[in-house]
Amino acid sequence: MRAAGSGSDEVSDMRTKVAYLGMFTALAMILSYIESLFPVFYGVPGVKLGLANSMSLVILYLIGAPGAFCVSVVRVVLSGFLFGNLFSIAYSLAGAILSMTVMAVMKRFPHFSIVGISVMGGIAHNIGQLIVAILLVENLNLVYYLPVLLLSGLVTGLVIGLLSAEIVERLPRAW
Repeated sequence: MRAAGSGSDEVSDMRTKVAYLGMFTALAMILSYIESLFPVFYGVPGVKLGLANSMSLVILYLIGAPGAFCVSVVRVVLSGFLFGNLFSIAYSLAGAILSMTVMAVMKRFPHFSIVGISVMGGIAHNIGQLIVAILLVENLNLVYYLPVLLLSGLVTGLVIGLLSAEIVERLPRAW
């Protein structure tokens, strides 16, 4: 006989986490599809709002960094195969990994809000994509695009952060 609070409770908790991660991955995929219908945001090439990133940020706060990394990587790869190509996967994966790393580190410090973490994640995402673009195109002059990417990362990170903060605030009550 198992002691209370061990064994089957851990399995149940793991199954619940996996179910939530699957649900958030599906939501992120839907948001990626919706964004793929609008190829250019703000009229600036390559800039999108990144609604799917809100799901990764919500998971970071509700479940933790490992789950957020998994959902982010799975979403990028699946979305790339469904709605993009290998280049879009490379750009998005670099942005997602750098963004999630920055956000996971910043979350450890209590003086950063979810909105501030999102803004830094948005900026990091764009920097990651710029690094891949410079490497793939082999043209360092792309660095001149950095101010546009920093500004767009700030704006989109702010919007995603506000949206994610609202979801994080309301979702635990629904659980």
